[in-house]
Amino acid sequence: MRSLEIIDSWPVPAAAAGVVLADGRVAGVRGPDGQRFPLASVTKPLAAYAALVAVEEGATELDEPAGPPGSTVRHLLAHTSGLAFDEHRVMAEPGTRRLYSNAGFEVLGEHIAKATGIPFAEYLREAVLEPLGMGATELAGSPAKDGVSTVRDLLAFAAEVQAPRLLARETVAEATSVVFPGLNGVLPGYGHQKPNDWGLGFSIRDHKSPHWTGAASSPRTFGHFGQSGTFLWVDPDAGAACVALTDRAFGTWAAQAWPPFTDAVLAELRGA
Repeated sequence: MRSLEIIDSWPVPAAAAGVVLADGRVAGVRGPDGQRFPLASVTKPLAAYAALVAVEEGATELDEPAGPPGSTVRHLLAHTSGLAFDEHRVMAEPGTRRLYSNAGFEVLGEHIAKATGIPFAEYLREAVLEPLGMGATELAGSPAKDGVSTVRDLLAFAAEVQAPRLLARETVAEATSVVFPGLNGVLPGYGHQKPNDWGLGFSIRDHKSPHWTGAASSPRTFGHFGQSGTFLWVDPDAGAACVALTDRAFGTWAAQAWPPFTDAVLAELRGA
């Protein structure tokens, strides 16, 4: 795909990107697709997927208590547990605000580990990474932000999300649809969003503005970006997903570069 060449102009030491279609075909790759990059918060969709496998296996339930009083697994996945961003401190009643929380995902990881009897990083590997052939991906710390992966591996994950084999389609549909609709909150790097819609571990595009995806991205687009300069989005209307990994922290450069890049990718997919 010619649109992927745009990453060559990004002000970063290294960048890799790729697109995978809903039928699993890789439409294009650019850059060092085997280079391992820190994912930062792009780790969260991987962790969420493992948690949902644990739900389907019966090790836990979405409405099982987890985290602060009144909070459940569902609340933790949807950033509505009330936990603070990076502290195990309660800031709101569960289900009342969209408080984006690394701490919440860490509590989630602890809950899944206890429920399965397997350390979370190992459970993630066994439940998601190995079945998808993601041999270059690992979790070395927090399930909120300490994943490392390659474009090739994340394209395999993006293909799975579009055509699930590890989870029921109904489970993925719920995870990528709005959970606890209408809640306001802060989208890190982009400020207050009203509403700040999320699924279960996946950010939902809807009509958020500003946003890290493109102007042409459909409201159904979902995914995640990371403060390490990484993103993964899936646009069901386009029938495709895109991954981009860099080694420069998110900042003004990314907020300016990512949306037109996404629009170029979508235009090429449409044949425009």
